[in-house]
Amino acid sequence: MGQLEDMNMFIHIVNSGSISRAADQMNLAKSAVSRRLVDLETRLGVRLLNRTTRTSSLTEAGRNYYERAIKIVDDVAELNASTEDHNIALEGTINLAAPLSFGLCHLSTAIDSFIRQHPQLTININFSDRQVDLIEEGMDLAFRIAELKDSNLIARKMSPIKHVLCASPGYLKKHGIPKTPGDLKRHQMLHYNASDSTTWKLTGKQGEQHLINVSAHVIANNGDFLKDMAIAGHGIVMSPTFIAWRAIAVGELVPVLPNYDLPQLNAYAVYPQTRYLSHRTRVLIDFLVERFGNNPYWDQRIKV
Repeated sequence: MGQLEDMNMFIHIVNSGSISRAADQMNLAKSAVSRRLVDLETRLGVRLLNRTTRTSSLTEAGRNYYERAIKIVDDVAELNASTEDHNIALEGTINLAAPLSFGLCHLSTAIDSFIRQHPQLTININFSDRQVDLIEEGMDLAFRIAELKDSNLIARKMSPIKHVLCASPGYLKKHGIPKTPGDLKRHQMLHYNASDSTTWKLTGKQGEQHLINVSAHVIANNGDFLKDMAIAGHGIVMSPTFIAWRAIAVGELVPVLPNYDLPQLNAYAVYPQTRYLSHRTRVLIDFLVERFGNNPYWDQRIKV
């Protein structure tokens, strides 16, 4: 094995947190990875990892080697990417994580189009609303809908994510149409419990804010389920427009309190700072940014 391969192996061990996970990510036997690590330490004449039966930690020499190895590996990858013929077919695998509802509603048609353009690619998608650890689970990138906090991830904005209060025509006919945010307290509400808040915040045109404590009639951790419950007449839901847009466009749901603004998030493509972004992954991100953009098609179909 060459020195560059040994550097890549060591980076995998550190990023994944263990020799076992690194071996799984590299499709190698644990014994082979462990042996190559020992050979690397022997050749360098230093111990890179302090190892016990359960944990491992970087030595000072190991941390220095890791940081410099990342730079060397990234420099080589950047050199290859800058000199390759970008007209050749994209190959290899892109491992990505995406939120369940957004992925099923909008990524399926997007990935279909992308694969048709690049048929030699393999796309491995993990659909989950939990926050996947990209390094530990060997993901190239993830799509996240959030207010991103400071982290060790690099983020690129894909699209704004707006919200809308809506209910079925039948529900509003039976229970009345709210005229002010305070009226919501007398209505049945459907709440997404994967968020940290039990409060809905509405902002008036003069900037005045209204905080509504949600006493929900139905609570769930899936936006599509809550949309279906709203269509069935069970209450008012605060839904991302990327989920509710079709139902609103065909009249199954009606926007409520449209003159008030609701919190807005963004959809981001994120990837680790310590991982070189492959050309194929960069092309996918560019494709999705262009496809969704600052005025995504689902918002163009409704007035919010």
